[in-house]
Amino acid sequence: MDVRTFWLAGHPATGDTELTVTNPHDGREVGRYSVPTEAQVEEAVAAAHQVTRQAAALPVHVRAEALAHVARRLAERADEIARLISAENGKPIFWARGEVGRAVATFRFAAEETRRWSGDVQRLDTEPAAAGRLAYVSRVPHGPVLAITPFNFPLNLVAHKVAPAIAVGAPVVVKPAPATPLSALVLGEILAETDLPAGMFSVLPVENERAAGLVQDPRLPIVSFTGSAPVGYAISDQVPRKHVTLELGGNAAAVVLADADLDWAAARVALFSNYQAGQSCIAVQRVIVEQSVYDAFVERLLPAVDALVTGDPADEKTQVGPLVSVAAAERVEQWIKEAVAGGGRLLAGGTREGATVAPTVLSDVPADAALSCEEVFGPVMVLQRAASIDEAYAMVNDSKYGLQAGVFTRSLDAAFRANRELEVGGVIIGDVPSYRADQMPYGGVKDSGVGREGVQSAMRDYTYEKVMVLTGLML
Repeated sequence: MDVRTFWLAGHPATGDTELTVTNPHDGREVGRYSVPTEAQVEEAVAAAHQVTRQAAALPVHVRAEALAHVARRLAERADEIARLISAENGKPIFWARGEVGRAVATFRFAAEETRRWSGDVQRLDTEPAAAGRLAYVSRVPHGPVLAITPFNFPLNLVAHKVAPAIAVGAPVVVKPAPATPLSALVLGEILAETDLPAGMFSVLPVENERAAGLVQDPRLPIVSFTGSAPVGYAISDQVPRKHVTLELGGNAAAVVLADADLDWAAARVALFSNYQAGQSCIAVQRVIVEQSVYDAFVERLLPAVDALVTGDPADEKTQVGPLVSVAAAERVEQWIKEAVAGGGRLLAGGTREGATVAPTVLSDVPADAALSCEEVFGPVMVLQRAASIDEAYAMVNDSKYGLQAGVFTRSLDAAFRANRELEVGGVIIGDVPSYRADQMPYGGVKDSGVGREGVQSAMRDYTYEKVMVLTGLML
């Protein structure tokens, strides 16, 4: 099997060691990749630093066309890349195809935003002392971006860091997750087809232990991290003077109010508690149901969960595949056992075979159990009863996380009240919290992180405002 090269300052390179990626479902070898040496990592960072001014000065059409090229090439290679994502991640091919489609859109949105990215003009002669003065306010890149990406969306979450960086003219150094680097390496291959200058991007599949040096390097003033809260906040603490954006996950709640369409709610909750094997920051974990419809909702939910197809991720019919590793599945299984031992009732699932955990539903789980208050990152949901809308919204907020929440209701009053009261970065009305459009702002509050993704939002995060005042003008 060929060994995939990594991308050093826009060029393919090999190091002196290799690592193997295996399929979580059956353990077969998916691919091998070369690991950069310390000297090569230094070369990549130095190249990003050196090209900073050139990157910021790139004409809009160069940046926009590079991004549009990536979108086109991803679309042309969609089936190949989807199968690669499925193999290295264990994601069912159905969801992998969706991820490729989203990455195509992310780069397309970035190309479009690049062409719209321009400064603002402000007349300053609103006061007599500023007569003849005009302000031009532009946004300037902070400098090269260090993008640290997770395993669960090995292409699109890389896209959400790379595309905005290129859009604003910032070099980017990508450190993909060691378990799933192959999709990012293919993205590097496509980026190398563009006219971006050498040094504009590198994809360095180094081990996590080696990331600290990259984080602390002053030549990478922006750190954009997606992953667990402990790691994210450790990064932020290490570099308090850097601009750090963190997307740290959550404990997503779906609220089902008494006026909801229960069939729709049950179908959506069942699917999106278990899609990606629950390995999504906004997978449904807590399901808060108004007391008057609780029994009717559960009667619909359990058959919907039971109907989900679990199995080989390469099978077109599979909806729920394995977790990323056996160790991850064992942790989820242990959390389920602890919840049941504490008084929780197992209504569905709860079993494990290798890296695969059956879609699991529990009720009466203690409030202090890990399944109630931490991010499970597995195909597990916890049902909770709420006496009223007041209690339901209070239960959503009774969490250290605040990424997104879903509210199933037909009431505009309940919808706008949710928007006012829920302590989250996004409120999805009439659907699960798992909905994300790639152009919209995305991020959380509390322990779910700081900053926002979504192409335009990330472009702002990677830049700062700069003001030029023109004097002596006849306005």
